[in-house]
Amino acid sequence: MFGSSALAGYTIGIRIIVFALLPAFGLSNAAATMVGQNLGAGRPDRAEHAVWTAAIYNVCFLGAVGLLFLAAAGPITNLFTDDQVVQRYAVSCLRIVSLGFVFYAFGMVLTQAFNGAGDTWTPTVINLFVFWLWEIPLAWWLSVRAGLGPRGVFIALTVAYSTLAIVSAVLFRRGGWKATKV
Repeated sequence: MFGSSALAGYTIGIRIIVFALLPAFGLSNAAATMVGQNLGAGRPDRAEHAVWTAAIYNVCFLGAVGLLFLAAAGPITNLFTDDQVVQRYAVSCLRIVSLGFVFYAFGMVLTQAFNGAGDTWTPTVINLFVFWLWEIPLAWWLSVRAGLGPRGVFIALTVAYSTLAIVSAVLFRRGGWKATKV
């Protein structure tokens, strides 16, 4: 809908973002393991502490990556293209999406904590609503109806990451996952 340059810039930006998220996924999976291990040992307090500790480390890591993307998006994307139009979209993608990294760092860990507790339905429902029923329609609305074009898609990604963190935190704080027998 927005042309091949916008799609190429989005593709470059998202690939860089996914690469940067790999260590954060690893930390989130480690938190899930700690939840399962501590719930199995009958220590939900340690499980919760492990999750919050992992979340803080994840925030520090993704926050630093986000700052790097904000400051150096141009040189980073220049490694992948010399097309100025494509690079402009890639830079926009990196900068806007990285604004949600701190939130997403929390959300990733908290969502994986449910998996570690053996509760796979909660993250499934969270992801269904946040990414399929919220992010996709919001991306369409912002890009098409609000006239923001590709920037609307990037903003929707950031809003969805932030929503994931808020919803996950609310459900995690309720503590129902602590009652799971592992």
